[in-house]
Amino acid sequence: MVDRAREPWIMPQTATGNVPATTPALTPGALALAPRFSDAPRAPRKPSRRSRNPYLRLFARPGTRAFTLGNLIARVPMGMFTVSAVIMIAGSRGSYALAGAVTATGLAATAVVAPFTARLVDRYGQRRVARPATALAFLGSVSLLLCVHFAAPAWTLFASYAATATTPNIGGMSRARWAHLYRDDPAAVHTANAFEQALDELCFMVGPVLAAFLCAALFPEAGTLIGAVLLLAGMLLFTAQRATEPPVAPRTAAPGGHPLRIPGMPPLLAVFLATGAVFGSMEIVTLAFVDGPLAGPVMALQAVGSFLAGLWYGALRQAPDVRRRLLLCLAAMTALMALPLAASGTGSLLALAGALLLAGMATAPTMVTGMTLVQRLTPEGRLNEGMTLAVTALLGGISSGAAAGGWLVEHAGAGPAYALPAAAAALAAVTAAAALRRRRTV
Repeated sequence: MVDRAREPWIMPQTATGNVPATTPALTPGALALAPRFSDAPRAPRKPSRRSRNPYLRLFARPGTRAFTLGNLIARVPMGMFTVSAVIMIAGSRGSYALAGAVTATGLAATAVVAPFTARLVDRYGQRRVARPATALAFLGSVSLLLCVHFAAPAWTLFASYAATATTPNIGGMSRARWAHLYRDDPAAVHTANAFEQALDELCFMVGPVLAAFLCAALFPEAGTLIGAVLLLAGMLLFTAQRATEPPVAPRTAAPGGHPLRIPGMPPLLAVFLATGAVFGSMEIVTLAFVDGPLAGPVMALQAVGSFLAGLWYGALRQAPDVRRRLLLCLAAMTALMALPLAASGTGSLLALAGALLLAGMATAPTMVTGMTLVQRLTPEGRLNEGMTLAVTALLGGISSGAAAGGWLVEHAGAGPAYALPAAAAALAAVTAAAALRRRRTV
């Protein structure tokens, strides 16, 4: 049934037909001026079964598939560069310590440079900033592999890898496009954030495996070279989609100053920092516990669980209170991160693999909800900068968590060290709960 009160253009039916009895006769001239049937508004069609899929609805907008393809091509190298650099440097120089120091330097440089790059993207647009920034990062990767191949001094490796810190946050720019396209549809933005998080997990599943294969099957520098080419090609394709690029907001239209000054943002970044410590410590502890060729596949199960949970979470209808939702996700992550600790006590690799699969299922919902809250807090004119700050906090947590996990493995053993990811998850939940309680008090 059509609601006539909401569709006033539909004429009421009479007992004899569709034309009301009070309709006056129309002259030939009036008939010529009357609107044709095809000009009248049409009743909305009943949505098809396909359109009910929230992920299919995302790609109904023109240009979304093209920028997603470019986003995917440019994002796969994010999971390749670290593994490729370690294999290339350690194989050539015979020092894992040097390889680790070089990659750590690149991570520290990214933490400093990435927010500045994101600020430029917000101010001047994705295309104008991302292309030259990616070109500089591409040259840094090429310089690194040339320095390794031709046995250049060690300091050149640090300088070359630090230059790759200009790589724009492709995930943040893609989320900014979704937020712009569906700015009036919070449910679609939630689904888009879940889709982007699933892509993150997919790339960090495929990237390391692809890098190791290329370095072993071709030559040690192949992973870095092909990763750099994919990054540049994907970024060019992504930025070529001008129709979906968010418009540059005037500086006066971005109130609130620096995102760090926005109420609620500092405790949220602290949550991301603690969440990153969960990921970094879990990776190191798992590598130490498995200690063999099965370590990679076992670690990948956590990403598989996160990937599946992210797609499921994105299809759900979410409650409007994002802060409460984040707290519930963090509580679930704290509970699930205790499973690997319990499984490690059994000594069964199969039990640990299942525990990691389940533990990973809390990752994507937590990240999706956290990024949604970042988007809610950050002014539209500083959206890329706000999301990049969240990623920077996450990377800082990963680095500190990996260091703490390695120390705990050496002093307490790999099994008991699984307590560290659970403790970091609990710290993130407590931080979020304290921030929520303070907000209610204020």
